[in-house]
Amino acid sequence: MKTRKLGNLEVSALGAGCMSISANYGPAADKGPGIKAIRNAYEKGVTFFDTAEVYGPYTSEELVGEALAPFRDKVAIASKFGFKIDGTIGLDSRPAHIKKVVEESLIRLQTDHIDLYYQHRVDPTVPIEEVAGAIQELIREGKVLHFGLSEANVATIRRAHAVQPLTAIQSEYSFMERSPEHNGVLDVCEELGIGFVPWGPVGMGYLTGKIDTNTKFDPKADLRSGFDRFSPANIAANQPIVAILQRVAEQKNATPSQIALAWLMAQKPFIVPIPGTRNVDHLNENLAAINIALTGAEINEMETAFSGLTVHGGRMNAMQMQQVQ
Repeated sequence: MKTRKLGNLEVSALGAGCMSISANYGPAADKGPGIKAIRNAYEKGVTFFDTAEVYGPYTSEELVGEALAPFRDKVAIASKFGFKIDGTIGLDSRPAHIKKVVEESLIRLQTDHIDLYYQHRVDPTVPIEEVAGAIQELIREGKVLHFGLSEANVATIRRAHAVQPLTAIQSEYSFMERSPEHNGVLDVCEELGIGFVPWGPVGMGYLTGKIDTNTKFDPKADLRSGFDRFSPANIAANQPIVAILQRVAEQKNATPSQIALAWLMAQKPFIVPIPGTRNVDHLNENLAAINIALTGAEINEMETAFSGLTVHGGRMNAMQMQQVQ
């Protein structure tokens, strides 16, 4: 397994997103298979595991904590704070709240420190300097080692970084979702030496090529059922994007998912995607992307083809997009 650096935190070049094991993309896995999925990733060389208190809620952190306990000192765990877990999707990043929930996350994660602690969404009611100050105190206490932000804009990143240096920014980024290229976030990460962690690196599953207009999403358990991009019409309309990946995959004896991940890693050396899966075959498929080297010509060809296309449908639903800066 190759490694990469997020700021000065060295992790495996591909991480493991653990949300989908416990929530949000269909029914939660049973505990035994969930633990097995996480340990399989570790055995294959993954040392970077991403969770959050709101996943489940709570059950993802518990699963990650139990799964990684035997080799806790050999891995980096990222978690997140900032949602009100009270039946709303409100935000709460008040320093007192952060200091309360970090203690609860540490217990669930069976650890005395969180390697990378992200603000899950920027709270407009709390100055980011106060959030950064609270994390700085937790870093002094040794409860948190590194600070991150999720779905933050350039101005917020700069303000936070001035108080407590940031190690990573997490946002959705994939071959089909290019927001970080256009909103300045990738550029400011490069400028300030901050790592970038793309969630949804295979388009929430769409870029695997295995989703079509007959695919059903459970409205009770699968967030994608409410996302415009996953309507039957937009699933059909975006097929030409998948076709670009499929063409390159055929040339490289690879799969569309592998090409999507290899493309992301080729964009910047400080990018560490976190694909999520509970399936061992999919895990092996994802990790094999590390060995795929796309040439400059292949990347240019992919960009030229993509630039002539329109991405149909928004990233998330309107309510969730209100919390993205």
